[in-house]
Amino acid sequence: MSDEHVPTTPPARPTRRIDANSLKGLAHPLRMRIFELLSLDGPATSARLAERLGENTGTVSWHLRQLAAHGFIEEDAGRGTKRERWWRRTGPANELNLADFRDDPASAGAVDVYLDSLLRLYFERVHTYVNEDWDEAWRAAGTVSDWRDLRLTRDQLAALNTELAAVVARHTPAPGEADPEALPVVVQLQSFPRRRVDDADAPQADQAPA
Repeated sequence: MSDEHVPTTPPARPTRRIDANSLKGLAHPLRMRIFELLSLDGPATSARLAERLGENTGTVSWHLRQLAAHGFIEEDAGRGTKRERWWRRTGPANELNLADFRDDPASAGAVDVYLDSLLRLYFERVHTYVNEDWDEAWRAAGTVSDWRDLRLTRDQLAALNTELAAVVARHTPAPGEADPEALPVVVQLQSFPRRRVDDADAPQADQAPA
């Protein structure tokens, strides 16, 4: 459910499935913001992250260690010094499947924190883009759009997501192959069913399963 959390990531792209233990290591609002910055902007020190986030360096350092303990980030020894430790995100994309936690009440709180924090990050990305000063050409190239006239079955919705993810994959350059003039681009895909108004008062047993 994000650039690294979308279940429809093409099979050729390596993924790490988030389990209950790793979820607890990631599901914290500040921790997810730290992970977001390391994912989008590359390696950084606790001091630099603290400055960007408006947080205490000691607090950020503690959360960095928690992320590292659960395998989401690692120390970038090639950049570090005795006085300054650099951190970077690790490995493949992360995938969270809500079905894995459906029968695990102990993880319900962590799932709620994770989803709430993730949605806030999505909003902040768009909000930042809309309020930044871009030239007309770049502004025209981007979009914040939605389509509301689709009527799909569950299988059709899943197929739509798979096709859209494949399109993004085709446009993702291999490491070192990006155009020198290219800028980082974030693609946020949000596609989900919406209950019909005439279903709102229907008994739960008569509704289609989520």
